[in-house]
Amino acid sequence: MAENRRISGMRVLLTGASRGIGAATARALVAQGARVALMARDGVAVRAMAADLGSAALALPGDLASWDQTAEVVARAESALGGIDVLIGNGAVLGPLAPLAETDPAGWAQTQAINLTGAYHAIRAVLPGMLARGGGTVITVLSGAAYRPVEGWSAYCASKAAAAMLMRSLDHEYRAQGIRSLGLSPGTVATDMQRTIRKSGVGPVAQLDWSAHIPADWVGQALAWLADPAIAAEWAGQDVSLRDAAIRARVGLPPPG
Repeated sequence: MAENRRISGMRVLLTGASRGIGAATARALVAQGARVALMARDGVAVRAMAADLGSAALALPGDLASWDQTAEVVARAESALGGIDVLIGNGAVLGPLAPLAETDPAGWAQTQAINLTGAYHAIRAVLPGMLARGGGTVITVLSGAAYRPVEGWSAYCASKAAAAMLMRSLDHEYRAQGIRSLGLSPGTVATDMQRTIRKSGVGPVAQLDWSAHIPADWVGQALAWLADPAIAAEWAGQDVSLRDAAIRARVGLPPPG
């Protein structure tokens, strides 16, 4: 049985919201009474997502790699919602899948621009408003790839390792001012990104059977659970692993198989 969650009425900005984990998280948040601003580069997809969710969702197309676009999205979200209580940083790309010496430099740099600098842009944009209101929650979607190298994944591994340190830096600097900064590493998830990995044939993850990946809905439920201020405070400064049986039990998910 899942723990009670206190997120009804909360105002959430969700990045990477148009598909996969982002779409599943948007559905979980709205189902539990949150109001959600959805940010994604794909304007058509994110508008369709918001239309499907109804009046509790607002579509705000924008590119995390652009500071100007991210700042504008945050300003519009704050105006529409009356402030942002929770930022869920899910926007990310996989990057070039190849041995390091064969990677495309432009593609490698673009992965850092979205996965790391984009995460910074969103945090930097929401932080003044959160501090003015006495605090807030910032959840960064991380990965086990932040802590161990994966063949052919140098761009993604490096970006997620840096994003993990950004999460901890935010906690170190602003916990005393009411900011709850934490991460979630979901493990491998059955999304379009996994289809890209499988098609590439690069690295051990590409060889996994599809049944090894968890549903995106489980990750959405976990992120909605972590959005509860009391839960977020408990895990501040940490990266929560959805491979952990105890965490799954608290979220109300089946144990690892």
